[in-house]
Amino acid sequence: MNLVKRASSELAFLRGILRVLKRSTPIAKHPTHTLGDTIDGLAERFGDRVALISEPESFTYRQWVGRANRYARWTQAKGLGQGDTLCLLMPNRAEYLSIWMGIAKAGAATALLNTNLADAALAHSIRIVGARLVIVEAALLPHLMAARPLLDGDIEVIVHGEAEGYARIDREVEGFSEAPLSEAERPALTINDKCIYVYTSGTTGLPKAANLNHYRVQLAMQAFAGVADAKASDRMYDCLPMYHTNGGVLAPGLVLAVGGTCVIREKFSAREFWPDVIRHRCTLFMYIGELCRYLLQAPPSPDDRRHRIRACIGNGLRPDVWVPFRDRFGIRQIREFYASTEGNCSVFNFDSHPEAVGRVPGWIASRFPIEVVRFDVEQGEPLRDAAGLCLLCAPDEIGEVVGEILSDPSKPGNRFEGYTDKEATQRKVLRDVKRKGDAWFRTGDLMRRDARGYFYFVDRVGDTFRWKGENVATSEVSEAITGFPGVREANVYGVAVPGTEGRAGMASLVLDDPAGFDPSAFRAYLASRLPPYAMPVFLRLASALVLTGTFKQRKIELVAEGFAPERTADPLFYAEAAASTYRQLDREAFRRIVAGELRL
Repeated sequence: MNLVKRASSELAFLRGILRVLKRSTPIAKHPTHTLGDTIDGLAERFGDRVALISEPESFTYRQWVGRANRYARWTQAKGLGQGDTLCLLMPNRAEYLSIWMGIAKAGAATALLNTNLADAALAHSIRIVGARLVIVEAALLPHLMAARPLLDGDIEVIVHGEAEGYARIDREVEGFSEAPLSEAERPALTINDKCIYVYTSGTTGLPKAANLNHYRVQLAMQAFAGVADAKASDRMYDCLPMYHTNGGVLAPGLVLAVGGTCVIREKFSAREFWPDVIRHRCTLFMYIGELCRYLLQAPPSPDDRRHRIRACIGNGLRPDVWVPFRDRFGIRQIREFYASTEGNCSVFNFDSHPEAVGRVPGWIASRFPIEVVRFDVEQGEPLRDAAGLCLLCAPDEIGEVVGEILSDPSKPGNRFEGYTDKEATQRKVLRDVKRKGDAWFRTGDLMRRDARGYFYFVDRVGDTFRWKGENVATSEVSEAITGFPGVREANVYGVAVPGTEGRAGMASLVLDDPAGFDPSAFRAYLASRLPPYAMPVFLRLASALVLTGTFKQRKIELVAEGFAPERTADPLFYAEAAASTYRQLDREAFRRIVAGELRL
């Protein structure tokens, strides 16, 4: 049976990677075939077939691309083109794709702004891309106005929808033709021209803007059509934010590339998810972060198995959620993948191997130059040998994943396009890895790779910390904590304690019933599942965790506040070495810990 499973795994990978290569390899061979050319071809091929469905509007292929042509002509009429950047601040809807793809046809780039940002963070996102104009949905105009005083220079604002005193782009574009652009109207673009900016999630600070050129956008569409084995009969359910790569490029792009349909919902709702999927006869959905766990936490329903979903595609599915989610909802194909918006490392789990983020078998490893290098958690840098080269990890050894940066024109996917911030770009480049002078992209992710080439996510660099001389992976501690009855969510991080080496573990918990929390039972439960050094030293009982728009937990504010009672109104607890429970942490206990009078 084991041999049969292995053979099936190899066959699944072979078929999957051949689909990906068949669809993605031709892109680099046609350097002047841009995204605009691709969507023009889709409109010609699929015409009146339904492309996009959303509550505000739905489009056929012809209507979708026709709207994009209007926006392209509007952009050119504004005197904008190659080298210019516009910002788009808009909730999920079908029009979203027509706007930024139309701007791309005109040669300009669109920065896709996070709709959850306001004030300084929003101003920062606009400023770092050097935008000349912001398109904003009327409902989000107050967010933009709050940030405007923090912006340098005079940035034009145009509104989609009704807002007194502002020009309306949705009316202005009606004055332009939706016919295909003529040769005279088409700018001389290549696949290396900027197309969109997508921002990092901002889990550890202010977002960075990653450049996706026409090549990378087309690569995402075509490669993931291969990953999903997408067909024209497929209907994708997309409830992820469209300012993010998964929700705005991968989910719609992989079905549009083959003539399928994308059903767009403004926001994720665990209660409405399966009814939506069933009503729209969806066959695929895209997930990210904690979405699958939220669905699993919902009460059982007859809708759990009434759907037509044949596969889900995404990243960040937690190991403890994987099998229960698969079995409850009857989804046998879970195409977990590992990639980043700006990076050059991509691996895919074609055989739905539980808990793995992807696989690169030895027989094709030369085609995907990805390595796992030994990592010093305390120094925050890879370990090197006497010659100054990085030490590579053995099978199942934890290290940082890196991908070689190549300048080969035939392999543009191995390039690193970087951020608008040059210093941030350089910090992501690791040199002298396998030979002097080489350059590799630092993913910032700690993983282990087994002997068969499966990759397993462990933690983010910077999240893993060192305590009692041991490395503590926050993801593994969080997984153990959320198994305790009554714990809804947990965010684990390390905090500095005066007079001690390393960082002590701290967990911010969201409980179903805070009044009924039993610290002694909780500590005993963790002691049976975690080694002593991984046990959280401090607890914080929060009413909710701060998440990014893609369900990723923010830690930066929690780390800064630490375990000081005066910095939070949340109840705090600490684990005293001599006790078998967590004790309440008040100002006096804090003073004694800082003074070294209490042993943790």
